[in-house]
Amino acid sequence: MILRTKYSERIEELFENFPIVAIIGARQIGKTTLAREFAREHGRKNEPAVFYDLEDPEDRARLREPKLALSVHKGLVVIDEIQNHADLFTILRVLVDRRPNPARFLILGSASPALLRQSAESLAGRIAYMELDGFDLEETASDRSERLWVRGGFPPSFMATSDSNSFEWRKQYLRTFTERDLPNLGIALAPDTMSRFLHMLAHYHGQIWNSLEFARSFGVSDKTIVRYLDILCATFMANRLRPWFENMKKRQVKAPKIYFRDSGIFHSLLGVESKHDLLSQPKLGASFEGFAMQQIMRRLGVTWNDCYFWALYTGGELDLLVVRGRRRLGFEFKHTDAPGITPSMRTAMEDLRLARIDVIHAGEHTFPLSGSIRAVALSRVFKDIEPLGG
Repeated sequence: MILRTKYSERIEELFENFPIVAIIGARQIGKTTLAREFAREHGRKNEPAVFYDLEDPEDRARLREPKLALSVHKGLVVIDEIQNHADLFTILRVLVDRRPNPARFLILGSASPALLRQSAESLAGRIAYMELDGFDLEETASDRSERLWVRGGFPPSFMATSDSNSFEWRKQYLRTFTERDLPNLGIALAPDTMSRFLHMLAHYHGQIWNSLEFARSFGVSDKTIVRYLDILCATFMANRLRPWFENMKKRQVKAPKIYFRDSGIFHSLLGVESKHDLLSQPKLGASFEGFAMQQIMRRLGVTWNDCYFWALYTGGELDLLVVRGRRRLGFEFKHTDAPGITPSMRTAMEDLRLARIDVIHAGEHTFPLSGSIRAVALSRVFKDIEPLGG
């Protein structure tokens, strides 16, 4: 079992300012395990936590009169799969507004705040959100980095006894996602349609999004295709990387790029079961880019809202631009052990006024390429790159 101590510490920090903390993330990403870890530690210092799992018929019955049931608790109350009982948000607002407030609530959900609109409306100022992703390179041993890349960070996939068992788990996960999870969220979309969309999207991982091309292929409107993508983003399956553009005389790309959030899920859509399969896959470079990008974001402590890519129609580009205040950091991703400086990097340094560019590569060592550009081994990201404060 891999303990996720840094997330438990973050939950405690959020509870210092908010009576409700929501752990949100994809199903099976480890939210319940993390909540139980946190509750065990809480129980050593205070009275034991109370758990409700809203997928359990018995727990749903216990909450048939939710205000009455929840109002008697003191200390920590954990409510799992909150998206199955969205009317609880209004009840929670009433409970945490009591003075004094005897309880704090840890709620777990498999949909983003944008999808759970009622929570944002009724709990504004009372709730803090923490997104939970899969395992990263800091949490797993460095000698298992290739396993993490191939299998992804979902705990059951990463910890499976073999590549084939991991691959089978991910195939079944995707089937459950399209056939059960989306309908449970009230998304009326034929499973075959979403499955086809996922497989087609996999071939655009790391590429600039073109909704019109998808619309022609599916025979639907551009708005319908955008809605499909919105659903995947709201359920933590994919993400848009926004373009960075500012006033300059060069023509800049203004459409987003698309990435799957988990490399293992992406690989299963491509039929990639092992590293041997991956090395012969045309999407190898895009796979490395997406995986390494996630590790950089985790190390820096930034979200997708802090991140961009930059591209000129004349050819200059930068894979990842991180903007925090006045700081601008650039990153390139190269599946090679001998990266070099390209004219595109020099253009990005000058046009974007970057503090530095780090070229993340597949080799073993970190070394300078110039005064402001260096090569950083992916395996050393959590050692050689400093997190951003603030």
